[in-house]
Amino acid sequence: MSNPTQSHVALVTGAAQGLGNRIAARLLAAGYRVVLTDRSLPAAETAARAMDASGERVMSLALDVGRKADFEAALAAVLERWGDLQVLVNNAAVTRATPLMEISPEEFAEVVNINLGGTFSGCQVIGRHMADRGYGRIVNMASLAGQNGGTSTGAHYAASKGAIVTLTKVFAKELAGQGVTVNAIAPGPIDSPMVKALVPEERLPGLLGAIPVGRLGDADFIGDMVVQLARPEAYFTTGTTLDINGGLFMR
Repeated sequence: MSNPTQSHVALVTGAAQGLGNRIAARLLAAGYRVVLTDRSLPAAETAARAMDASGERVMSLALDVGRKADFEAALAAVLERWGDLQVLVNNAAVTRATPLMEISPEEFAEVVNINLGGTFSGCQVIGRHMADRGYGRIVNMASLAGQNGGTSTGAHYAASKGAIVTLTKVFAKELAGQGVTVNAIAPGPIDSPMVKALVPEERLPGLLGAIPVGRLGDADFIGDMVVQLARPEAYFTTGTTLDINGGLFMR
């Protein structure tokens, strides 16, 4: 039996490294053609070559999610090469560990524009294309920080990620009637470069002690959950946020 996703194309933002890179790898392993995007084109190109040296099923693009025009350009490039785009993963994000009362308006705006604004632009630009085609799967990367106020992350990061949960519901309602689902995944602390950069090694035992399961999350498992939400059979799941946090936050 043929795999219906073999002809589908998935674009992942912030895919040159970390969690985004693992999400892209799991989509590729599941049969998707994958577009790796990053603010740094050389970084995206290096990651794409490492994932598929032939370049037949992977392409790389420069995409600064803080710029709506970059999403429009990326969509045009994907359509030129592969003719369609069925899956979008809004993963790119930044954080700063600046103490709450020291966050400047400029820093707050930068983080919110990239994390929340980038998700909005991706949903708007790519979501419109998907709606016009009558099919699409959008997965937004939220965070435990947006549900419990954060621990090691900055207030601007936590606020932006909480807003992504709401934005996911807004776009889900808007696009549901046109065959497009919009969901979010809210990971807790994952074994990733971002977490290791934010949590000094001496604080890691304390972090692990606070997680009920006693371990950091697995990035490949997050990627597998993205794959599930991206499947055609996932049509009945939209507007939801999937919690993967080791028991740190339970509904």
